Amino acid sequence: MGAAMRRIHVGNALSAFGLGFTVPYLYVYVAQVRDLGAVTAGLVLAVFAVAALVVLPFAGRTIVRRGPLPVLLASLVTAAVGALSLGLASSAQTALLSAALLGAGQAVMQPALATMIVDCSTAETRSRAFAMQFFLQNLGLGVGGLIGGHLVDTSRPASFTLLFAIEAAMFLLLVVVMSTVQTPRAPKIGDAAPQGGGTGWKQLLGNRAMVQLCVLGFVLFFACYGQFESGLSAYGVEAAGISTSTLGTALAANTAVIVVAQFAVLRFVERKKRSRVIAAVGLIWAVAWAAAAYAGLGHGSRTMATAAFISTYGLFGLGEAMLSPTVAPLVADLAPAGMAGQYNSAFALVKQLALAVGPAIGGPLAASLPGPYVVTFLLCSLGITVLALRLGRHLTPAQDHPSSAKSRVVTQGTAGLPDPAEISPSGV
Repeated sequence: MGAAMRRIHVGNALSAFGLGFTVPYLYVYVAQVRDLGAVTAGLVLAVFAVAALVVLPFAGRTIVRRGPLPVLLASLVTAAVGALSLGLASSAQTALLSAALLGAGQAVMQPALATMIVDCSTAETRSRAFAMQFFLQNLGLGVGGLIGGHLVDTSRPASFTLLFAIEAAMFLLLVVVMSTVQTPRAPKIGDAAPQGGGTGWKQLLGNRAMVQLCVLGFVLFFACYGQFESGLSAYGVEAAGISTSTLGTALAANTAVIVVAQFAVLRFVERKKRSRVIAAVGLIWAVAWAAAAYAGLGHGSRTMATAAFISTYGLFGLGEAMLSPTVAPLVADLAPAGMAGQYNSAFALVKQLALAVGPAIGGPLAASLPGPYVVTFLLCSLGITVLALRLGRHLTPAQDHPSSAKSRVVTQGTAGLPDPAEISPSGV
C-alpha cells in the first residue's frame, strides 16, 4: 500500500469506529435518556435511513464532477455537526434534524471512500484493497461498540453527550487526515467500457451488467444484512428461544469469522470467477438459513439449537468475507472511466434500500410466521446463486476473472518472442 491508500484505510476504520460508537445506542438515548419516547426514537432511526436515501442519488454525480475528496470532507463535517448536535439535543425537532445530518454525512462517506480506493488501486490490487476495507470496517464497528457500551450510563445524559462528542471529534480528525491524501487516477480495465449512450444515471441504466448487479446486490443485502438486527434476532428470540446474551454471542461469532477468515478467503477468491464466488455465497447462506430452521423449528436440545443459531451468524460471516473482495471491485470495473463515483453511489443506494426494506418485512414476518420467514430467505439465498450465474454471462473475462485475464494478456504478449535459450551470444 502507498501512503494514500494507508490514509484511506485509516479513514475507513475511523468512520466505522464512529458509527459503532453511537448507532447501537440511538434508540435508548432518544427514548429513555432524553425521555422523548419510543415514537420519537423510531422516527430518529427512520430519518437516519431516509436521509441516506435522499442524498445518495446526488452524491455520485457530485463525486464525478468534483472528485471524491471534496465530497468526503464535506460529508465528514456534516456528520460531525450532526453527531455533536445530537449529543446536545433535548427536543424532538433537534434530534430529528441532527439525525438527518448524521445519516446523510455517513451515507456519503462510503461511496466517496470507495471511489478513492478505486483511484488508488489497480485491477490487480483492488480486491485486496476492498478486503482490507471490509476487515477494518468490521474491526472499527466492533471496537467502537465495545468502548461505547462501557462509557454510557442511562442514568447520566452527560455520558451520551461525551459519546457523541467523541464521535464528532473522530470525524474532524478524519478531515485532517484525509486532507493530506493525493489520489492518482488509476487505470481502468480495458473491457469495462460503457454499454449505452448518455451520461450519469442514463448511462448507468444502459449498462445491463450493472443493472443486474444492482438487482443481485439488493437481494444480497435484503437476505443477509437486512435481517441481522431485526428479523433474524426476532426469529431467534420468538421461535428458537434464544436469550439476548446468545444474540450477542452470535453477533460476536459473525465478526470473529470475518476477522479470522478474511485474508485466507481472499487467496481462494482471487483465483475464482467473481460470479462463481457470489453464487457460492448464495449456497453458503442457504445452509445458514437451514441451520436457523433447525434452531427454531427442529426438535433438538436447547444446546443444539443454540449452536445451530450461532453457526447461522458464523456462516453469514464467511459469505461476507467472500463478498468483500468481489462485489465492490466488480462495481468499480463495470464503471466507465471517470464514472466510479456514480456507480459506487448507485450501489450504495441499492444497499440502503435493501437495509430499509429488509427489517420492515423480516421483523414482523419472523415474529408472527417463523416457518415462512425461514423458507422465504432460504429461497432468497438460492436466488442469489441463480442471479450470480446469470450475471456471469454478461461479464467480460476481465471483469469476471481479472487475474486470469491478465495471465492471458501476458502469455499472448510473449507468444511471438523466441526462446532465449535458442539465441546465441552473438544474437544469431
